[in-house]
Amino acid sequence: MFILYMNKIKLGIIREGRIPPDKRVPLTPLKCQETLAAFPEVEIIVQASPVRSYADEEYLELGIPVQEDLTSCHILMGVKEVPVDQLIPNKTYLFFSHTIKKQPHNQKLLKAILEKNITLIDYELLTTDKGERMVAFGYYAGIVGAYNGIKTYGKKWGLFDLKPAWQCVDMDDMEEEYFKVKALPPIKIAVTGGGRVATGAMEVLTRMGIRKVSVFDYLYKEFAEPVYAQLHSSDYNARRDGKVWDTPDFYAHPKEYQSTFGKFSEVTDLLMAGAYWNPAAPVLFTPAEMRHPNFKINTIADITCDIDGSVPSTKRASTILDPVYDYNPQTELLEPAFSRSKNITVMAVDNLPCELPRNASRDFGRQLIDVVFPHLFRNDAQGIIQRATIASHGKLLLRYEYLHDYATGKLLVP
Repeated sequence: MFILYMNKIKLGIIREGRIPPDKRVPLTPLKCQETLAAFPEVEIIVQASPVRSYADEEYLELGIPVQEDLTSCHILMGVKEVPVDQLIPNKTYLFFSHTIKKQPHNQKLLKAILEKNITLIDYELLTTDKGERMVAFGYYAGIVGAYNGIKTYGKKWGLFDLKPAWQCVDMDDMEEEYFKVKALPPIKIAVTGGGRVATGAMEVLTRMGIRKVSVFDYLYKEFAEPVYAQLHSSDYNARRDGKVWDTPDFYAHPKEYQSTFGKFSEVTDLLMAGAYWNPAAPVLFTPAEMRHPNFKINTIADITCDIDGSVPSTKRASTILDPVYDYNPQTELLEPAFSRSKNITVMAVDNLPCELPRNASRDFGRQLIDVVFPHLFRNDAQGIIQRATIASHGKLLLRYEYLHDYATGKLLVP
C-alpha cells in the first residue's frame, strides 16, 4: 500500500485527544521496538502525552523518538476518535472512528476527514475474508466488565468492596483483590456470548474460584457455592414457528426468532451481558418481564452497553468514575446506585478496557504486529487494509458510499 515511499515509512503514534481522556495506546514502547525489528522499513515517532498509561520517558528509554510535531509522518495511529481540530490534512489515519452506523456524534468527524483529503482505516473493519474481526479490545472489556460486575454485586449486598480496576496498576494488581470474593453466597451468574468479551469475563470468574457449570445444571440444580454458566444465542432464543435452531439462519433472519431467556431470569442473580446484539434480534427480556415476581436478576453488568438494546435497563452509559446506577422496574426510571434493594443495579461503562490501559494496550499491539502490519506495510494481497478503508484521499470508497449524505452533511442527524 505504501510502495510509493522511497525511504522509510514514518508511523506516528498520536496523543489521544478525546474527552474524557483515554490512556490506551496502539503500540507500547516494547511493541514499538518489536515493530521496528520486524519491519525495518518503518520508523516510529510518538507524540508527547501527559495522560497516556505509558509515560514519554518509557518510549525514550528504548530509543523511540517523542515529539509534538507529527507532520512528517505518513501514517498516524491512535485508538479513539481524533478531534476534528487535531486532524492533519493529507495523512493516513488508523483509529476506531465509530462512523459506519452513521453515529450522530461523529458526523462532523467524517465530514472533516473528506474535506482534509485524509485516508481513514478503521480498526473495527479489519476483518478476515470470512468477516471475522482481526483486532479488538473486547477481551479486556470482558475482564474489567466481569470484575466490575462482581464488585457491584458485592457492594449492593454489603459483602465486600473491591478496589476499582482503574486504580490497579495492571491485571496482576487487580487479581490481588480476588480473595475477597470468597464472601460470595451460592449465587448463579449468567454470562452471555461466545466471543472475546465472554472469554475475558469467564477467565476472571474462573480465577476468582467461581465454578463453571453446564446450562442444564445451571437451570435445574442447586449449588452450595457460587457458579456461572455461559449462554449462547441458541440457549435463549428459538424460532417463532417452532422449527429447529439454525445458527446461520438466526444471524441472517433474527426477526424470525423470539427470546426464551425467561427460564434463565428465574434462576439468575447476576447477569453479565457480553453477546453481540443485532437491533433486529429479540431483546433478552422486556421491562414488563422485569416486573414479574419470578424475575430474580438483581444486578446486571452490561459489558456490551447497547443503550436501549438487549437489556432494557441500560438506558445510558455509565462512566469509569461513576460506574453504577439503579433501575426501578416499577417506574422504568433510573435512580442513584444502591437506592433500594428491590431496584436492579446496573453497571454499564462503555469504555471498560480503559480501566486496564497497560494490559489492553499490550494485547492490542500484539494483534497489530501479528495480523495487520504485514498487510499495512507490505502486501495487501488479501484486501484486508482495502476493506477497512472508509475513505481514501478524501473520497469514500465504494463499499462505504452509503455514508455520502451523512459524511457530507446532507443528512441531518440529531
